Amino acid sequence: MADVLDSIDAALARWIAAQPMFFVSTAPLAAEGLVNCSPKGGDSLRVLGPRSLAYLDVVGSGVETIAHVKENGRIVLMLCAFTGPPRIVRVHGHGTVVAPDAAEFPALLARFPARPGVRSIVKVDARRISESCGYGVPLMDFREQRAAMTLWAEKKGTEGLVDYQRTRNAQSLDGLSGVDWLSAHD
Repeated sequence: MADVLDSIDAALARWIAAQPMFFVSTAPLAAEGLVNCSPKGGDSLRVLGPRSLAYLDVVGSGVETIAHVKENGRIVLMLCAFTGPPRIVRVHGHGTVVAPDAAEFPALLARFPARPGVRSIVKVDARRISESCGYGVPLMDFREQRAAMTLWAEKKGTEGLVDYQRTRNAQSLDGLSGVDWLSAHD
Protein backbone atom coordinates (compact mmCIF):
# COMPACT_ATOMS: atom_id res chain seq x y z
CA MET A 1 0.00 0.00 0.00
CA ALA A 2 1.38 3.39 -0.98
CA ASP A 3 1.82 6.25 1.47
CA VAL A 4 0.19 9.45 0.23
CA LEU A 5 2.26 12.57 0.82
CA ASP A 6 0.96 16.11 1.31
CA SER A 7 3.74 17.68 -0.73
CA ILE A 8 7.26 17.40 -2.07
CA ASP A 9 9.44 18.44 0.85
CA ALA A 10 13.14 19.33 0.65
CA ALA A 11 14.31 15.74 1.25
CA LEU A 12 12.05 14.34 -1.45
CA ALA A 13 13.06 17.12 -3.85
CA ARG A 14 16.73 16.16 -3.34
CA TRP A 15 15.91 12.48 -3.94
CA ILE A 16 14.00 13.35 -7.12
CA ALA A 17 16.93 15.46 -8.37
CA ALA A 18 19.33 12.55 -7.76
CA GLN A 19 17.43 10.06 -9.95
CA PRO A 20 19.03 9.62 -13.40
CA MET A 21 15.71 8.71 -15.04
CA PHE A 22 11.96 8.79 -14.59
CA PHE A 23 8.90 7.60 -16.49
CA VAL A 24 5.94 9.56 -17.83
CA SER A 25 2.58 7.95 -18.59
CA THR A 26 -0.47 9.43 -20.28
CA ALA A 27 -3.56 8.20 -22.10
CA PRO A 28 -6.11 9.67 -24.47
CA LEU A 29 -9.78 9.89 -23.52
CA ALA A 30 -10.84 7.36 -26.15
CA ALA A 31 -11.10 3.85 -24.70
CA GLU A 32 -9.47 2.37 -27.80
CA GLY A 33 -6.62 4.92 -27.67
CA LEU A 34 -3.07 3.90 -26.95
CA VAL A 35 -1.65 4.38 -23.45
CA ASN A 36 1.84 5.84 -23.53
CA CYS A 37 4.77 5.34 -21.16
CA SER A 38 8.05 7.10 -21.88
CA PRO A 39 11.42 6.96 -20.12
CA LYS A 40 13.09 10.33 -19.54
CA GLY A 41 16.58 11.25 -18.41
CA GLY A 42 19.39 13.70 -18.96
CA ASP A 43 18.82 16.10 -16.04
CA SER A 44 15.42 17.05 -17.45
CA LEU A 45 13.16 17.15 -14.36
CA ARG A 46 12.75 20.00 -11.88
CA VAL A 47 10.69 20.40 -8.73
CA LEU A 48 9.09 23.85 -9.01
CA GLY A 49 7.29 23.85 -5.68
CA PRO A 50 5.66 21.61 -3.07
CA ARG A 51 3.10 20.30 -5.57
CA SER A 52 4.56 21.25 -8.93
CA LEU A 53 7.20 19.81 -11.28
CA ALA A 54 8.31 20.40 -14.85
CA TYR A 55 10.36 18.47 -17.36
CA LEU A 56 11.94 19.17 -20.72
CA ASP A 57 10.13 17.60 -23.64
CA VAL A 58 12.65 17.07 -26.43
CA VAL A 59 12.05 16.38 -30.10
CA GLY A 60 11.61 12.68 -30.64
CA SER A 61 9.93 10.07 -32.75
CA GLY A 62 6.57 10.45 -31.03
CA VAL A 63 4.35 13.14 -29.63
CA GLU A 64 1.98 11.09 -27.49
CA THR A 65 2.57 12.89 -24.18
CA ILE A 66 1.97 16.34 -25.68
CA ALA A 67 -1.17 15.15 -27.51
CA HIS A 68 -2.65 13.42 -24.47
CA VAL A 69 -1.86 16.27 -22.08
CA LYS A 70 -3.36 18.81 -24.47
CA GLU A 71 -6.49 16.66 -24.78
CA ASN A 72 -7.14 15.85 -21.13
CA GLY A 73 -4.25 16.88 -18.86
CA ARG A 74 -3.94 13.45 -17.16
CA ILE A 75 -0.35 12.49 -16.42
CA VAL A 76 1.70 10.48 -13.95
CA LEU A 77 5.44 10.66 -13.31
CA MET A 78 7.14 7.66 -11.71
CA LEU A 79 10.63 7.57 -10.25
CA CYS A 80 12.32 4.41 -8.99
CA ALA A 81 15.38 3.99 -6.78
CA PHE A 82 17.77 1.77 -8.73
CA THR A 83 20.44 2.30 -6.05
CA GLY A 84 20.18 2.65 -2.29
CA PRO A 85 17.06 1.87 -0.31
CA PRO A 86 14.09 0.66 -2.39
CA ARG A 87 11.59 3.39 -3.21
CA ILE A 88 9.04 4.30 -5.86
CA VAL A 89 7.50 7.76 -6.04
CA ARG A 90 4.51 8.56 -8.23
CA VAL A 91 3.17 12.02 -8.96
CA HIS A 92 -0.32 11.91 -10.45
CA GLY A 93 -1.44 15.26 -11.71
CA HIS A 94 -2.68 17.64 -14.31
CA GLY A 95 -0.18 18.43 -17.02
CA THR A 96 0.18 21.55 -19.11
CA VAL A 97 2.27 21.81 -22.28
CA VAL A 98 4.28 25.04 -22.29
CA ALA A 99 5.20 25.77 -25.92
CA PRO A 100 8.32 27.78 -26.84
CA ASP A 101 6.18 30.79 -27.74
CA ALA A 102 4.50 30.92 -24.29
CA ALA A 103 5.37 33.85 -22.02
CA GLU A 104 6.54 31.56 -19.18
CA PHE A 105 8.74 29.36 -21.40
CA PRO A 106 12.04 31.33 -21.10
CA ALA A 107 11.92 31.44 -17.29
CA LEU A 108 11.13 27.72 -17.06
CA LEU A 109 13.81 26.82 -19.62
CA ALA A 110 16.41 28.76 -17.60
CA ARG A 111 15.97 26.23 -14.77
CA PHE A 112 17.50 23.47 -16.93
CA PRO A 113 20.93 22.94 -18.49
CA ALA A 114 21.14 23.99 -22.13
CA ARG A 115 20.47 21.21 -24.62
CA PRO A 116 19.44 21.10 -28.26
CA GLY A 117 16.05 19.91 -29.43
CA VAL A 118 13.80 21.18 -26.65
CA ARG A 119 10.29 20.97 -28.09
CA SER A 120 8.29 22.15 -25.06
CA ILE A 121 8.20 21.98 -21.28
CA VAL A 122 5.56 19.88 -19.53
CA LYS A 123 4.41 21.24 -16.18
CA VAL A 124 2.69 18.92 -13.72
CA ASP A 125 0.47 20.18 -10.93
CA ALA A 126 0.29 17.29 -8.47
CA ARG A 127 -3.09 15.95 -7.43
CA ARG A 128 -1.61 12.93 -5.62
CA ILE A 129 1.96 12.26 -4.51
CA SER A 130 2.71 8.79 -3.21
CA GLU A 131 5.60 6.55 -2.34
CA SER A 132 5.81 2.80 -2.04
CA CYS A 133 8.44 0.24 -1.13
CA GLY A 134 9.97 -0.54 -4.51
CA TYR A 135 11.04 -4.03 -3.44
CA GLY A 136 10.45 -5.28 -6.99
CA VAL A 137 12.78 -2.69 -8.56
CA PRO A 138 16.20 -4.18 -9.37
CA LEU A 139 19.45 -2.68 -8.16
CA MET A 140 21.36 -1.27 -11.13
CA ASP A 141 24.47 0.81 -11.56
CA PHE A 142 24.20 4.00 -13.58
CA ARG A 143 27.03 4.52 -16.06
CA GLU A 144 26.12 7.63 -18.02
CA GLN A 145 23.45 9.35 -20.05
CA ARG A 146 23.45 8.46 -23.74
CA ALA A 147 24.73 11.12 -26.12
CA ALA A 148 22.77 9.89 -29.17
CA MET A 149 19.77 12.22 -28.80
CA THR A 150 21.92 15.31 -28.33
CA LEU A 151 24.13 14.37 -31.28
CA TRP A 152 21.06 13.70 -33.44
CA ALA A 153 19.53 17.09 -32.55
CA GLU A 154 22.81 18.92 -33.17
CA LYS A 155 23.20 17.23 -36.56
CA LYS A 156 19.61 18.14 -37.55
CA GLY A 157 20.12 21.79 -36.59
CA THR A 158 17.37 24.26 -35.82
CA GLU A 159 15.75 24.20 -39.27
CA GLY A 160 15.92 20.40 -39.47
CA LEU A 161 14.31 20.02 -36.04
CA VAL A 162 11.47 22.37 -37.00
CA ASP A 163 10.89 20.42 -40.22
CA TYR A 164 10.98 17.12 -38.30
CA GLN A 165 8.34 18.38 -35.86
CA ARG A 166 6.10 19.60 -38.67
CA THR A 167 6.27 16.28 -40.51
CA ARG A 168 6.54 13.77 -37.64
CA ASN A 169 5.22 15.43 -34.50
CA ALA A 170 2.02 17.07 -35.78
CA GLN A 171 -0.21 14.17 -34.68
CA SER A 172 -0.19 11.37 -32.15
CA LEU A 173 -0.59 7.71 -33.11
CA ASP A 174 -4.31 8.12 -32.38
CA GLY A 175 -4.59 11.22 -34.60
CA LEU A 176 -4.67 13.80 -31.77
CA SER A 177 -3.05 17.19 -32.29
CA GLY A 178 0.61 17.25 -31.30
CA VAL A 179 3.01 20.08 -32.09
CA ASP A 180 0.70 22.76 -33.44
CA TRP A 181 2.62 25.90 -32.49
CA LEU A 182 4.98 25.95 -35.48
CA SER A 183 3.89 28.36 -38.17
CA ALA A 184 4.81 28.00 -41.82
CA HIS A 185 7.43 30.76 -41.52
CA ASP A 186 9.35 29.45 -38.45
